[in-house]
Amino acid sequence: MKVVLLAGGYGTRISEESQFKPKPMIEIGGKPILWHIMKEYSYYGFNEFIICAGYKQHVIKEWFADYFLHNSDITFDFTKGKNDMIIHDQHCEPWKVTVVDTGLNTMTGGRIKRIQSYIGGKPFLMTYGDGVCDVNIKELVEFHKSHGKIATLTAVMLEQQKGVLDIGGDNAVHSFREKSANDSAPINAGYMVLNPDIFNYIKGDETVFERESLVKLANNGQLMSYKHKGFWQCMDTKRELNLLNKMWESDKAPWKVWDN
Repeated sequence: MKVVLLAGGYGTRISEESQFKPKPMIEIGGKPILWHIMKEYSYYGFNEFIICAGYKQHVIKEWFADYFLHNSDITFDFTKGKNDMIIHDQHCEPWKVTVVDTGLNTMTGGRIKRIQSYIGGKPFLMTYGDGVCDVNIKELVEFHKSHGKIATLTAVMLEQQKGVLDIGGDNAVHSFREKSANDSAPINAGYMVLNPDIFNYIKGDETVFERESLVKLANNGQLMSYKHKGFWQCMDTKRELNLLNKMWESDKAPWKVWDN
């Protein structure tokens, strides 16, 4: 099963970093968040990736072009008047990566539509290139196969940071407590499994997958949710980037399942 990663947006909410590189190439612990996401899929045996690139897509291509070189022990021998390169050992994952330029201003649904020819008419996995999670992808795929619908998304209860107030008719605050995940509605965390029929729900470049395709799927009874009670964190802001880096540096990164 192939894995589609959306990595083409501008990342305007974290422009301090994204002005230099695509948002999925912003680093956590010295590696792009895209690498972290791919490592989790690889842990569950999914090693073929299709990256939907757009904004500064050359950065993604150049990073993967150099990845083998940067993760190998190499001798450069110029003694014979030419450049002989001898690879002694390499430490790369067994990945097959296709980077597709899906356009600069293409919407999320349009990006998925543009890689249809690379899918091959089979179910595939899809997620966003700006969030990490410790969801059990094997169980997610099994759940998807069990219900026979077109799409499955991973739903998480996101704990809020605002306090909960009990306000009476006289505007007096009768109680206060910190908000918890139990107060929240489930949100779409990405990490989806999609059947090839999904392409029938995408018109073209202007289709916003979340506002149009998923809504139509839900209305037609073709969208299921896999409830994830573990860790999920997006990287929309500098504060969230700092949080993820702090978790990684303190060796408390829940998404680092490949090291368990």
